[in-house]
Amino acid sequence: MSLTEREREIVDLLRRDPRISPAEIAQRLGSTRAAVNVHLSNLTRKGAILGRGYILSEQPPVVVIGGANLDIKARSLAAAVPGTSNPGVSTTTPGGVARNVAENLARLGTPTHLIAAFGDDPHGALLLEDARAAGIRLEHVHRSTHPTGTYTAILDADGELVLAVADMTATDRLSPEHLTPARDLITHAALLILDGNLSADTAAHVLDLAHDAGVRAILDPVSVPKAARLADLLAPDRPLYAVTPNRDELRTLTGQDVDTDEGLRAAAGTLHRRGVRHVWVRLGGQGSILSTDGAAPQLIPVQRRAATDVTGAGDAMLAAFAHALLAGHDPHDAARYGHAAAALTIESSRTVRPDLTARLLEQQLAAAPS
Repeated sequence: MSLTEREREIVDLLRRDPRISPAEIAQRLGSTRAAVNVHLSNLTRKGAILGRGYILSEQPPVVVIGGANLDIKARSLAAAVPGTSNPGVSTTTPGGVARNVAENLARLGTPTHLIAAFGDDPHGALLLEDARAAGIRLEHVHRSTHPTGTYTAILDADGELVLAVADMTATDRLSPEHLTPARDLITHAALLILDGNLSADTAAHVLDLAHDAGVRAILDPVSVPKAARLADLLAPDRPLYAVTPNRDELRTLTGQDVDTDEGLRAAAGTLHRRGVRHVWVRLGGQGSILSTDGAAPQLIPVQRRAATDVTGAGDAMLAAFAHALLAGHDPHDAARYGHAAAALTIESSRTVRPDLTARLLEQQLAAAPS
């Protein structure tokens, strides 16, 4: 991250003595307590200090911006029959693409800040409590006047999604002005991840901040309708490090036929010409294709596991991809980490696997085909 000379001096003092007071810092630097407090506030916004107690970040954080909601999932106990009541079981867990990605990253040990809208209601309180327990940094969340979002999913007996309905009004109303306090954090991030739940104006604002600051940005379109409203954002003057659509979302982003491998490659090429460095297309049970500008597309095989619930698998893929990139892996190997995380996630009934760790991910990867 980019720190001023005075900020680096303060970080050095905090590293030597985390219990040092602002007054003592001011005395040692020949400054004033008021000025030191301003510097400490700036260091917090930049992610160099993690909350109270002057806990220092060993690396710049990932900043994840987008949806947070409560997942309400109902699973049929037998083959689903449309138009009638089906016996089944239901669960309620924290969810939302950005929130899920942030939790996966935090559980993998990557310093992570979440910027999302939470209502001032019991659902919001539950989500915030759970996020803190998972290790997600929440200094810049927005408390909305709208209810906390919900995602209601119907799953068949095999855990595959039949239908889902998302109420994301609070996220829809997250505006650029709500992100002003997080500007320094965003522009000093190690990596920025956005989900398609954001409005086009807000997504454009954040991507412009990232581009101007030289921060790599990854966009997850989330769904076909949301990909449609973000398609115009993909342009050469607003380059992206990566976009992670499925086949249908890729069709929506480009307006091209992607039913064949040739069509898929052509659509990825279109996004490269619109400024996207990596196009990582999820193909479900067929694995994924990673297309990098200037290189031949690569197929990454799926890691097959018995599915308890597929909800959150794509979010785990994206989180592990980002985690591996920051650990120094190339995008192809990072995509393999993503598939390993997805395989672990679908074995769990929760949207984010609660026992996920970097060690578990490495073990899963070692057991998988290359």
